[in-house]
Parts: sequence; structure tokens; C-alpha cells
Amino acid sequence: MKLILTQDVPELGKKGDVVDVADGYARNYLVPRSLGVKASDGNMRQAERMREARLESERRAREEADRIKEALTGTRVVIAARAGDEGKLFGSIGPGDVAQAIKTFVGLDVARSSIVVQPPIRAIGLHEVTVRTHPEVEFQVALDVVPA
Repeated sequence: MKLILTQDVPELGKKGDVVDVADGYARNYLVPRSLGVKASDGNMRQAERMREARLESERRAREEADRIKEALTGTRVVIAARAGDEGKLFGSIGPGDVAQAIKTFVGLDVARSSIVVQPPIRAIGLHEVTVRTHPEVEFQVALDVVPA
């Protein structure tokens, strides 16, 4: 049976895709959960519009990720943190702290979920953190942790 997906379905397709599935899978799972509708001429035109809208939003998200990458590449973000005499921090610096520092120094809002701090920063000095603003856009940002 040909169905048009109305929502993203893992391992099957994305919203607006036309898929060919078993009749029972369509009748018993996809259609009752409003994950897909039966393909007809009118629905096919609507599916094409949904697919175009999805591609446009993905293109805009990629452009925004590239813009953030260009703005942050080559910059050094400074974070002041309380530390002991040997340079060990009282606590650690995580993604939320890095996102706040980027907003303060560069003026860009970066989601803390897109910042990867592995392992957590627990010492004064220069560190590299990974920023993944889009599944296809990943880059490093220099982070300078100084004593407060």
C-alpha cells in the first residue's frame, strides 16, 4: 500500500515521503497513529508541498549553522571560574557555562545541547570544545579558563 507520511517515522521515512508498506502495517499502525495517509492524487500534491517545506527548513537550518560556524571559528572564548592554588576548579565547566560565555563574548545564542564538553573541564588553561550546530556542521572552539 502506498502511504504519504505525515510525520517522521524512524527507519521508514520523513514527513512528506511516499512509501510503500505492507497493508497490515499501514492499517494497524501508521494510519491509526496519524503517521501516514493513503496516497491519492490530492494527497500527492499535498505531500509534495510538505516535502518542499521540509527541504526549505533544512536548508535554512544549515545556513544558520554555517553562519554560527563562521562567527565562532578562530575566536577564543574566555570563562572566569573560581579555582584553587594548583589551578583546579571548584566544580567544573559544562555546556551551559560555555553557551553563556559564547553569548557574552560573541553575542550568539548557541543551544547548550549543541555543545560537547568531553571530559568536563576541571582545570585552568586553554581547552577545545566541540560545537555541533547541525548534523553536518561540527567545529572546535578555543576556550580559555582563567581564575576569577
